[in-house]
Amino acid sequence: MSSSLISKSIRGFIGAKNYIESQGFYRELGFYVRPVSSTMSYVEIQEGLGFYLQDYYVKKWVNNSMLFLELENLDAWEDYLKSKKLDLKYKYVRFTEIIEEDWGREFFMHDPSGVLWHFGSFKPDS
Repeated sequence: MSSSLISKSIRGFIGAKNYIESQGFYRELGFYVRPVSSTMSYVEIQEGLGFYLQDYYVKKWVNNSMLFLELENLDAWEDYLKSKKLDLKYKYVRFTEIIEEDWGREFFMHDPSGVLWHFGSFKPDS
């Protein structure tokens, strides 16, 4: 590929049933939430790694939205996220246990709007 065609990032867009609640949820997870406009925020997990959260909700779209976050230490992330007890604070938030797959390991989280997060780590040869 030509050096003039180098990419810098890729960012998905997700909707929010309750935009203010979702912004607070991601802040409580430890993500940085930076408003871009009155109806959209950039949610950054670490520098250069994030997504856009929109004040826009279509149930079929949001309930079919998924994000996969690849992690180096899945167990540490599971402990960290579950220690926040956000599933007790937010009605629709829920977590699963880690499952083993042929390709690696993962667990799931639903955010307050229904977006399904996959937190996973690949086997070294995957």
